[in-house]
Amino acid sequence: MPGNGTFLVLENYFGGKFVPCSAHIDSYDPSTGEVYCKVPNSGGEEVDAAVKAAKEAFPDWSARSPAERAHVMNKLADLMESRLEEFAQAESKDQGKTITFASTVDIPRSVHNFRFFASSVLHHTTDCSQMDHMGCLNYTIRSPVGVAGLISPWNLPLYLLTWKIAPAIAAGNTVVAKPSEMTSVTAWMMCKLMNEAGVPPGVVNVVFGTGPGAGDALVGHPDVPLVSFTGSTVTARVITERSAPYCKRLSLELGGKNPAIVFADADMEQCVSTTVRSSFSNQGEICLCTSRIFVERSVFPEFLEKFVAAARKWKTGVPSDVSNNNGALISKEHLEKVRGFVTLARSEGAQVHCGEGVDQLLLPERNQSGYFMAPTVISGVADSSRVMQEEIFGPVTCVTPFDLEEEVILRANDVRFGLAATVWSRDVGRVHRVARRLQAGLVWTNCWLVRDLNLPFGGMKHSGVGREGGKDSYHFFTEVKTVTIKQ
Repeated sequence: MPGNGTFLVLENYFGGKFVPCSAHIDSYDPSTGEVYCKVPNSGGEEVDAAVKAAKEAFPDWSARSPAERAHVMNKLADLMESRLEEFAQAESKDQGKTITFASTVDIPRSVHNFRFFASSVLHHTTDCSQMDHMGCLNYTIRSPVGVAGLISPWNLPLYLLTWKIAPAIAAGNTVVAKPSEMTSVTAWMMCKLMNEAGVPPGVVNVVFGTGPGAGDALVGHPDVPLVSFTGSTVTARVITERSAPYCKRLSLELGGKNPAIVFADADMEQCVSTTVRSSFSNQGEICLCTSRIFVERSVFPEFLEKFVAAARKWKTGVPSDVSNNNGALISKEHLEKVRGFVTLARSEGAQVHCGEGVDQLLLPERNQSGYFMAPTVISGVADSSRVMQEEIFGPVTCVTPFDLEEEVILRANDVRFGLAATVWSRDVGRVHRVARRLQAGLVWTNCWLVRDLNLPFGGMKHSGVGREGGKDSYHFFTEVKTVTIKQ
């Protein structure tokens, strides 16, 4: 690994080669609060070079058969899997998540993304219609778009980056990707495997840097016709404005304020254990995490007591300790933001049952300056409060009672977001009724985070534009053409 003293120094990756950058950004180890990595602070010049390499590689890559592209992708997946532990250690140190989560979720899913899209691209069909009365046959052709601009976030760094790269290159596009400047290491490690996997130079290019620097140059580049972005709604607005003059195709996977609805007939033990996981996994830094829990009033006291007890057992501490469920939040600024919501809730008269300000975290001396926060459960928050309306993106969830099915549907929908929801009930009819009316792109019933990658992923309202998944990603990353043949 290239280094400068004790720091890991990353380089951009264009045209199959690593290219040093003259300016860098400090990247912190969230578990200690110390700088451990220098990330390129790229801008327009670096993005231009990456786009140029991608454009040059496009004709050859797009001309290859889906099977040839799939072979290369499977080889890359094999190489990543053979280094799973190395990738997991890096992801844990870079993002703050536990080594357990990185090694059982992040890296296996990153590998699976390449394998899934390498397979799925072999099975898509196009449309055909007969017009015998006019002596015509119509059919469609799908072709790759060109250079795809891909911007991924810091919460699931390699997992979400490969979720974009894999379908893009499977469909025959070339890519310029920008990972978050806070979590760039595993993307850089993946680039080191590209040549060995047989990925032709220029097919995958990675530019490191900030959103206002490298990100803005990428989404505003005239030779990048398509942008896939996962991140905040605020940033998505800027991307939309920058892309508009070029009529770019956009896929925007944004924030969530996801409700769980617990009816009195729910399996309480399963519900509590799963909802603790859905609320606090990965420090609550998953767009699909539960942050509002509506509980039918007759079982509200029982649920709250059991949920708080379970939350207290959800251990937070040093990411390398396999007994811990949560590690550190991504940054000092983000920790302060999340804590600010708890302070706001208290000022509005809410009760904090566990976690922030209630339970003390015992950390080794080396980790005292890390960005840790215990799972925090709050009740007595009004639906109109910012705490119930805005995405917190941390280990904080609010529990509130409800009386009627109609009431809870209206309350669950009464936010700007519409990404995911969870319904807990043994009543099959109720499950179908409520799922149909919830304004969310994904609704889980009596489970959470069960994902079939064939199916659409994305949100409603301020949670995003477009869908990605097996067929949906293929459609997004290709242009469709209708051909009519007169017999």
